[in-house]
Amino acid sequence: MEEFMVTRTAVAALATCAALLAATGCSSSFGSGKETEQDKSEKQQLRVLIATSGDAETKAVKDAAAAYAAKSGNTVTVEIAKDMNQQLAQSFAGHKPPDVFYVNSDQFANYAKGGSLHAYGDRIPDADDFSEQLRASFSYDGKLVCLPKDTSTLALAVNTDLWKKAGLTEKDYPKTWQDLETVAGKLTGDGVTGLVTSDEYQRLGVFMKQAGGWLTDADQKKMTADTAQNAEGLNFVKSMLASGSMKFAKQVDTSWGGEALGKGKAAMTIEGNWLEGGMRLDYPDVKYAAVPLPAGPAGPGTLAFSNCWGVAAESAHQAAAVDLVTYLSSADQQLKFADAFGVMPSRTSALAAYAKQEPAAKAWVDGSAYAQGPVTIAGFDKVLSQFNTDLQSLRTADPKKILADLQRNGEQAIAKGE
Repeated sequence: MEEFMVTRTAVAALATCAALLAATGCSSSFGSGKETEQDKSEKQQLRVLIATSGDAETKAVKDAAAAYAAKSGNTVTVEIAKDMNQQLAQSFAGHKPPDVFYVNSDQFANYAKGGSLHAYGDRIPDADDFSEQLRASFSYDGKLVCLPKDTSTLALAVNTDLWKKAGLTEKDYPKTWQDLETVAGKLTGDGVTGLVTSDEYQRLGVFMKQAGGWLTDADQKKMTADTAQNAEGLNFVKSMLASGSMKFAKQVDTSWGGEALGKGKAAMTIEGNWLEGGMRLDYPDVKYAAVPLPAGPAGPGTLAFSNCWGVAAESAHQAAAVDLVTYLSSADQQLKFADAFGVMPSRTSALAAYAKQEPAAKAWVDGSAYAQGPVTIAGFDKVLSQFNTDLQSLRTADPKKILADLQRNGEQAIAKGE
């Protein structure tokens, strides 16, 4: 972070802001009290900060930025973050933010509340091409703040060789929880676990949704964690863990479900469409199929994930930055990103085209119609972190106690945000 002149009091405040921004949304406009003066130059220089999944994503974003630069005459520099949240926090506190950057859904409300984001959604004439659920995920105080850059959902990925070895066919793909229990049991043995997934709400939350529950109400104004439906979902997971037909990735010496599937330690896993890129790169010879997650007592359920293209409130190039984001989030460019590194387009029109191009991704695409979006409440990332810690011991813990703690912690976060 560059040096700048401030009073001793401001130094202390900025140090606190830099340390706490990612968790609290400390305002990026500390000490300014006015809007950033905008650069009126015909040609402008834009900085873009991204957190990349690998070389393929890095190259795709840099290629897109270069194409935009050639078209617009503006200069675009793409930087790769080593720790996105920390680097953004420091840049906001130091009043030197990138012009455009990835915003994680779990940090979005913190940044929006803190005044770090320029709300440009009302300048996008075809914003309704993004689904209502995605727009809601990146809206704050009733305004669409930033455009979703892509979308992902969860499906059940099946190792088809292990499936056949167990005497199962496509007709046996599980449609219900009972089906899932049955096939997981048949697939478990000889070093293989029927179902392996991560020990976090970003995977296990599907069972809460399928039971008719979720963490908050639709408006994210009220906690709904401590309910019979959520307890039913977690108790189902607990019963499968107790039977041994389900394990967490760490229990089979892997870091995530894709690795367990690729190494033949899992016959099934619950993962998003990013699995395609990982399997292609690390386990190209492993055959698998993605099928819809089985329905629970309340019907089908999956989770949706996304980042958005943030534009800094303190950028001196907001008009050019929004123009760049408009280019990067166009249907054509989203399809290029999908082809390059496996993400699904966030535009409804582009998603339809993607579905035709990638029939193997049908389960993930179809899931977007009923997927549950993330909780985006300022300060809620700490609540979810504690929830994930509690879920690690789900096999022996009381789901009702876990949910009661989540309810209490969430209510406190909501109260602070009001």
